[in-house]
Amino acid sequence: MSNEVMMQAFEWETDASGNFYKKLIDDAKELKEKGFDALWLPPMCKGGSDMDVGYGIYDLWDLGEFDQKGTVRTKYGTKDELLKAIKSLQENGIKVYADIVLNHKANADFAETFKATMVDQNDRNKDIGKAHDIKAWTGFDFKNRNKKYSDMVWHYYHFSGVDYDDLTKTSAIFRIMGDGKYWNKGVSNENGNYDYLMNADIDHSHPEVREEIFKWIDWFLDTTNVDGIRYDALKHIDFNFIKDLSKHILEKRENFYMIGEYWLDDENSMGEYLKDTDWTIDLFDVPLHFNFKEASENGNNYDMRQIFDNTLMKERPLNCVTFVDNHDSQPGQALESFIKDWFKEIAYAIILFRKDGYPCIFAGDYYGIGGENPIDGKKEMLDNMISVRKEYAYGQQDDYFDHPQVVGWVRRGEDNSKSPLVVLISTGDMAQKQMFVGEENKGKIFIDKSGKNKEEIKIDDEGNGVFNVGPGQVTYWVRKD
Repeated sequence: MSNEVMMQAFEWETDASGNFYKKLIDDAKELKEKGFDALWLPPMCKGGSDMDVGYGIYDLWDLGEFDQKGTVRTKYGTKDELLKAIKSLQENGIKVYADIVLNHKANADFAETFKATMVDQNDRNKDIGKAHDIKAWTGFDFKNRNKKYSDMVWHYYHFSGVDYDDLTKTSAIFRIMGDGKYWNKGVSNENGNYDYLMNADIDHSHPEVREEIFKWIDWFLDTTNVDGIRYDALKHIDFNFIKDLSKHILEKRENFYMIGEYWLDDENSMGEYLKDTDWTIDLFDVPLHFNFKEASENGNNYDMRQIFDNTLMKERPLNCVTFVDNHDSQPGQALESFIKDWFKEIAYAIILFRKDGYPCIFAGDYYGIGGENPIDGKKEMLDNMISVRKEYAYGQQDDYFDHPQVVGWVRRGEDNSKSPLVVLISTGDMAQKQMFVGEENKGKIFIDKSGKNKEEIKIDDEGNGVFNVGPGQVTYWVRKD
């Protein structure tokens, strides 16, 4: 993926008028011209309403085709509009990655009574009291779909847990009882066992569930013809199930791309997950995101020489998708950890101009964030940075991480056919740093493509240049010719 760039094409407050897919069609040509090679699209399946972002997943088989939950379309449009948008993007040379939600189901059609045990929220392996009858919304019959594509009706035994007892009006985590039934294994050991996240938690060990999801993925990929998928909430799903499903996909689609969300600030655990799933998927570099957050909050008290510590970018660069923020980390969301504005350009320089990782640009940073507290986007800045990446971010990478606040690197280019790219960051005061760009560039003039400096830098006879950067800024320099 030489210098490819992905965009997460949505944010939590993306317009709910149903015109999202239509806009993708209108924007496809421009997105390719701006340098985007792939788009990660929001969940395509029917949620609880036409306002549902897609994670309140109701029916996997409804892509905006049936009148369910008060709407035919999803938040983003109809099935027909979705398929046209995918085709338009692909015809313009943009790959499409679909967000799939397999951890849970929500917005059930009917409630059922069954036996369950309340568990300790902080240790889900610890029961509180004995098994007893509860009533919960675990029945899914999809009457308005009328068994088209699938005739499976979901019942309580297809799930491992719920979070509400309608008999006693109690909110708690309940583990559903059954012969040989327990929380799924192969999940994060946070809270003892982190199988349960939300809603009706799917039991991926149930043979009917497994058969249904394998059948669905074949239909979904044949129907949409997407180029890849993004797995949601991986640390709550048995890795054995994900490994088997991913291998099933790859048996039919050799070059299919898969990436997963494993939201944990721990590179070691993520590395183990990559190994456990036989390296079939890539993971978002969550630890790098949290390093960005810490750096943005601590300013010149943060040691930038540590920015890559405990990251996939450093330890697992071939299985790493780098990002600055996303729909979960944006303000107001459960995992809010938004990078402060002054550090955004620095963070994007790190994911766009270094040799490792597959960078993903967040629509909320590119177009802006809507809602009650809107945030302006940085489209012009990011368009320029993507252009610099495409043109100059090649070749050997020489690092200058020799100061806690002033760091930089040089991409040396390839065969002198492309200019070196010099990147300099200061999280403290105005600074300068001498960096080597190659003796073949002696006497050459370098200019700042970030637009912050009008001053031009002349390379000396040894191939060195003294580059400068303002306080709390990043500059990126290339040969003037």
